[in-house]
Amino acid sequence: MTLHDELRAIALAEFATSGYAATSLQRIADLAGTSKASVLYHFASKELLLADIVSPAVDDLDRLLDSIDTASGLRHADFVENFVDLLLRHREVVPLVINQGATLDDVPVMHRATEIMRRVAELFRLASGSTMEKLRFGVAFGGVAYTLAAAERLGLSGEIDVDDLRGALLVILHELLVPSEQSLAPASLADPTPKD
Repeated sequence: MTLHDELRAIALAEFATSGYAATSLQRIADLAGTSKASVLYHFASKELLLADIVSPAVDDLDRLLDSIDTASGLRHADFVENFVDLLLRHREVVPLVINQGATLDDVPVMHRATEIMRRVAELFRLASGSTMEKLRFGVAFGGVAYTLAAAERLGLSGEIDVDDLRGALLVILHELLVPSEQSLAPASLADPTPKD
C-alpha cells in the first residue's frame, strides 16, 4: 500500500469515527507515522483529502442517475439493484456521506453528495411526498448507512457474507423505496389522523 493510499484509509477511518471536523491533518500524519508536511504533499488540504475519498462514490451515483434520466421506462427495481451494488462497492464511504453530509454542506464534495441524494429522493418522489414517504426514504438510507458502518464496528463484517448482505439489502430497499399499492403498515398506522 502506498503512503497516499494509507493516508486515505486512515483519514476515512478517522472521519468516520471522530468526525471530519474533529480530525486534524496532524492526527492523520501521526497515525500514519509521517509528518503533516508529508500529508500536505499528497493532499493540499483536509478538504481535498475528503474530496479524494468521497468523489469516487459520488461520481458513480451521479453516473447511475444520469443513465436513468436518459433511459425510457425507468424501473425502480432495476435502480435499486444497481444502487445496492454501488453502496456495497463504496461501503466505507456511504456512512460518512449519509451521517455527516448535512453538517458538512459547506464542503463542496459533501454539498454535491447531498444534491445527488436529493436527486435519488426525487426519482422515487419521496422527498416531496407525505410524512410516511419521507420517513420511508430516511429509514432506507439511514438504515443502510447504519448497517454498513455498524458491521465493522460491531465485528460483524467477517460474519456477514457479502452476497447475503446484497440479497438482504435488495429486498429491504425494494420494500422501502418501491412500495406496493397497498400500505406496508396496518390501516390504523398508515393514517395518523385522529378519529373522532
